[in-house]
Amino acid sequence: MTTLRLRPEGPADTEPIRRVLAAAFARPDAATPPEVGLVDALRDSAAWIPELAMVAEYGGEVVGYALLSRVTVRDDGGVGPALALGPVAVAPHRQRVGHGTAVVQAALEAATELGERLVVVLGDPAYYRRFGFERADRMGLTSPWSGLGEPWQALALPPAAGGLGPLPRGEVVFPPPWSRV
Repeated sequence: MTTLRLRPEGPADTEPIRRVLAAAFARPDAATPPEVGLVDALRDSAAWIPELAMVAEYGGEVVGYALLSRVTVRDDGGVGPALALGPVAVAPHRQRVGHGTAVVQAALEAATELGERLVVVLGDPAYYRRFGFERADRMGLTSPWSGLGEPWQALALPPAAGGLGPLPRGEVVFPPPWSRV
């Protein structure tokens, strides 16, 4: 019986992840989807958190990917940390069998274990609602995507043991690689 293995990305996974991203985000008008370049650029940035780049492996093949990278939230009182979820991808031949849900859940659990408190995403509300995401504006968060309404979402992660405090509110600032998507 083949099982799904969820784990952080390793050095040997770079090319398989590129293939998954390229297949999952393929468009007729682009040779290489921008999501491939986004992940490559984030790897070389301060936003990269290796433990939060999660792969799903099935039968020894990388078939899914979920990335959480560092963003910041600015308000009148300063800057607070948060994470951005994305891109999330599953190889077309393994979609609709739960691999996407599993790899996203694994990434969110890893973030919780690291003491992270807030995750934002731009995506299908029906999909991300299953993880507890809700409209980001209801949590006091803005971004260049705020005008899109429901697709701009946020999730408050459970506090780590003993860690409880207010979630950051304000403008979510993405690192430079995101401006190229």
